[in-house]
Amino acid sequence: MGVADPYQPTHRTTLRRLPGRAAYDRETVHAILDEALVAHLAVMTDLGPRIVPTTYARVDEVVYVHGSAANHLLRSAASEVETCMAVTLLDGLVLARSAFHHSMNYRSAVVYGWARRVTDEGEKRAALDAIVDHVVPGRTLEARPPTDAELRATLVLALPLVEVSAKVRTGGPIDDEADLGWPAWAGVIPVSLVPGAPVPV
Repeated sequence: MGVADPYQPTHRTTLRRLPGRAAYDRETVHAILDEALVAHLAVMTDLGPRIVPTTYARVDEVVYVHGSAANHLLRSAASEVETCMAVTLLDGLVLARSAFHHSMNYRSAVVYGWARRVTDEGEKRAALDAIVDHVVPGRTLEARPPTDAELRATLVLALPLVEVSAKVRTGGPIDDEADLGWPAWAGVIPVSLVPGAPVPV
């Protein structure tokens, strides 16, 4: 399946309210996943629903996540339990003249699926390299690679990009006509994630 082929909407990824904000094309979904740094991974466990923020990386049509091999949520996700992952990029605070119409500009993606535990050492090392380089491009060329003991202590999951959707809001506030004369500032406050100056240790 090529980049030109969109993800097929399902009953879970079909946006029913404001469907014009939905996107199923791979270019939009991939761009969101490649720009965001933190994902929230959710799964139903024997202890109830659990969710955890995590770093990740997209490699073609697979998202890799990692964590401690002792992590209960990750072990549950690797044990024939359906998983859901979401990422969000905040682009702006949308201030309307009424409190009701305040909003945010954002780009988000949601992935549903069955995660696979990565056991092949070559794939596992490549996935961990991809996660490190997703956070800081090229970092694996400088950092020491994982030892065998560190590799055993790390659980890596592969989540295929099959049931996927994106949701995007852009533009200014949508005020009711009756509120246009209300004496309150309205507009968009842009928001972006900007790295600071590196602090050596």
